[in-house]
Amino acid sequence: MNRTLYSALLYLLLPLLLLYLTFRALKSADYRHRWGERFGLTALKQTDLLIHSVSMGETLAAIPLIKQLMAQYPKLSITVTTTSPTGSAEVVKALGDTVQHCYLPFDLPWSIKRFLKQIQPRHCIIMETELWPNLVHQAKKHGVQLMLANARLSEKSAQQYSKWPKLTTPMLRSLDGIAAQSAQAAERFIALGVAPEKVQVCGSLKFDLTIDQTHIDKAMALRSDWQRKEIPVWVAGSVHPGEFEAIIAAHQNLLIRYPEALLVMVPRHPEQFELAASRIKAAGLSLARRSRKEQVDLSTQVMLGDTMGELLSFYGAADQAFVGGSLIVHGGHNPLEPAALGLPVYMGPNYRDFAEIAQMLRDAGALALVSSADDLSFHLTEKFDDKAAYLVAREAGLKVVEANRGALTKQLAMACRIIEV
Repeated sequence: MNRTLYSALLYLLLPLLLLYLTFRALKSADYRHRWGERFGLTALKQTDLLIHSVSMGETLAAIPLIKQLMAQYPKLSITVTTTSPTGSAEVVKALGDTVQHCYLPFDLPWSIKRFLKQIQPRHCIIMETELWPNLVHQAKKHGVQLMLANARLSEKSAQQYSKWPKLTTPMLRSLDGIAAQSAQAAERFIALGVAPEKVQVCGSLKFDLTIDQTHIDKAMALRSDWQRKEIPVWVAGSVHPGEFEAIIAAHQNLLIRYPEALLVMVPRHPEQFELAASRIKAAGLSLARRSRKEQVDLSTQVMLGDTMGELLSFYGAADQAFVGGSLIVHGGHNPLEPAALGLPVYMGPNYRDFAEIAQMLRDAGALALVSSADDLSFHLTEKFDDKAAYLVAREAGLKVVEANRGALTKQLAMACRIIEV
């Protein structure tokens, strides 16, 4: 398949794109607005730099880089795009009106052409793996300098790219610079046809996360409010339907050993909050919902984190963490945040999106893989029972994060070269 066939297929699938938006809107109010942005129909101002950061995880990684660029080039006008409401909320929260923000249009040729014609960027930074053939083609056609930042490419994704060389090779060769997270990712990009001199191993921006003191203070206050200064607390963060039952069952097992233990369960997406609450209640566990400011006391067995932007504080208030999207075939979410806060971390076997990071944490003894509720409850209980083993895992995670800092400096340098061309 080449780009012409790809574009024709997208046009044929346009009714399905509308059905997709309608379906998401039925499940979440956040998808009921701003449809014009999805098709490049919203009026926008011209900008110097376009940064596409996809969803919440990529946006959190991009924000420190964006702030550094703003400090280095105070007159640079910036547009930041995302594809999800959670990513959009993070942009607004962190950057406010200092940048222009909208959703990136679907990769339909006429939508992308209209979008780029309006903002007319001179430079574009795309985060991680969010490469779209028409976006890259049209940007390059207009003379835009293109950088893929914090780039990751799993073995499975590389295999998928290699199946469509007429579509993917021109796209990849159009990039002016790739800041790869790992040597493995760099090798895969080069094997797919990218010139070696365009690829630099920079590490992951996620290692350069800075945990604001306000999160630490809030976490300490939460732990006190929950009345569990010396009683076990664990977080199941960014969990999805398909994982809820295993998380709940693991906590039921833990309650046998620690009857006053607290689970903080945080679904990945807002449209999953009600389902999570119903599953917790169906299991017969006492529930407090964060969004309703319900009191957490010693009789509370589960606190549902049905709010946005508080996961880091919940991790800070806990002793151990499970990171979701990994017991189902999804790809996993970022295990570095709980590790950076000194928590032993657990993930399911499906963690391909964070394969290198997870492996580093596993090798150090900071992360263990689990495949079932029984596995998870066994590891949780073991660490709660054995203080020495808990401290070993805690220190291992902190050391991995500290040893791998520095990606921000390297990727900033590459971004500056792109901007100054």
